[in-house]
Amino acid sequence: MADIREENNVFGGVQFENGNNQQEQALNGANLPVKQGFWTKFKAFWFQDIDWNKEIKVELTPQQQKVEDEINDFLHQEITWEKVHDFLFQEVTFGKKKAEI
Repeated sequence: MADIREENNVFGGVQFENGNNQQEQALNGANLPVKQGFWTKFKAFWFQDIDWNKEIKVELTPQQQKVEDEINDFLHQEITWEKVHDFLFQEVTFGKKKAEI
């Protein structure tokens, strides 16, 4: 059993002599099993230190490289007023075209 004595500088006016270290360890979380929750994992991932100067290398398969090249060709094509005009005023048909007599 712990020895108890009255203290004026302690909350509640009581201080425990024996077992004080055990109580402090319990309050600080020492010797307790820790199960990380979702938010702890989330914060650890999003607030991690990142070296922004580190090079990132991406390797693509030949098929992925082909698709990436086609996308780049499409995005970086030269756009002229003539091409825009031809696109806007192209002939549009719905269904089968009727044979003209």
